[in-house]
Amino acid sequence: MAPRIAMVAGEASGDLLAGLVLDGLRQRWPDLQSSGIGGPQMAKRGFQAAWPSEKLAVHGYNMDVFLRLYELLGIRKQLRERLQRDRPSVFIGVDAPDFNLGLEAALKAQGIPTVHFICPSIWAWRADRVEKIRHAADHVLCIFPFEPALLAEHGIAATYVGHPLASVIPLEPDRTAARQKLGLGADDDVVAILPGSRRSEIKYLALRFFQAAAQMLIARPAIKFVVPAIPSLQEQIEAMAAQAGLAGRVQIVTGQSHTVLAACDATLIASGTATLEAALFKRPMVIAYNMHWLSWKLMQRKQLQPWVGLPNILCRDFVVPELLQDAATPQALAAATLQWLDAKGSARIAALEAQFTALHHSLQRDTALLATDAIQKIIEA
Repeated sequence: MAPRIAMVAGEASGDLLAGLVLDGLRQRWPDLQSSGIGGPQMAKRGFQAAWPSEKLAVHGYNMDVFLRLYELLGIRKQLRERLQRDRPSVFIGVDAPDFNLGLEAALKAQGIPTVHFICPSIWAWRADRVEKIRHAADHVLCIFPFEPALLAEHGIAATYVGHPLASVIPLEPDRTAARQKLGLGADDDVVAILPGSRRSEIKYLALRFFQAAAQMLIARPAIKFVVPAIPSLQEQIEAMAAQAGLAGRVQIVTGQSHTVLAACDATLIASGTATLEAALFKRPMVIAYNMHWLSWKLMQRKQLQPWVGLPNILCRDFVVPELLQDAATPQALAAATLQWLDAKGSARIAALEAQFTALHHSLQRDTALLATDAIQKIIEA
């Protein structure tokens, strides 16, 4: 009999990762039933979403979280009660640790097997989450190779399954085809602007990114800027581009972030999963982040490493610049991005591409198969 899977995936990145896992699960069990909280990628695999994944898209510690806390707790309570009545074969929480770990702990206490996909970044910040993970998850699926050993030190069972994006993104992206798809010339200087996938990120980052683009245009009037936008945020992004005086000067496309990253020479990008995508596309980048001042103070206290961007964390060095909080001025963002454009064809770019290629190889595994094997063992335990 095919198992019944309950899943919760937060935000667009979690939806993508969960969709890839569902591919593996459905290949093993074609009649698989899956439900919970998810997005469009999961829906394509037959997932029945009681709530959309974007409901969980909140930003750090800022006021957005506190204003929506009552709603999120209500959703979690309803889902927990539903799953306790109609028990699934396994619950899989995909990212969204603030939401999922508490839910997993409650389900695990009731004897429902739990799996958490994507180890919270206890090696970067939030080391306090180790105990929460231990109480919440029967097994953790890890996307970085050093994580299982770290979790084992704390008595937490885990499996390295590779990073799904490393199998989705080609080792040698086709820049020419991507540019043709976007109507860009082969010799154009192209900068991708990725200010985030959360509404609060757009609030804090998009305008300064577009102000940086306006300054870059003064130095290089021929630069082409392309912005991939998720549909629910496109209107807000267009308004901020116009506010910066860039109406008609930036190409804003719906989705297509991978096409945009394949096409660009460099990207100005918000810290998060998208920076790893940019690294897998072997693209130079300037990583930036800005948030409510209180969120920033709280996060600084929890930070365990000198790096914030995933490419730098994984390479254990500042291979690309990070401009955070007060340092993320339009002037500084513009200057750092222009330095990458000035380095086109140089040994600096070649060295960065070599580092990112090695990183790509280290993350490339059959994630769907490895995750399905680990989940099956938990179901059958």
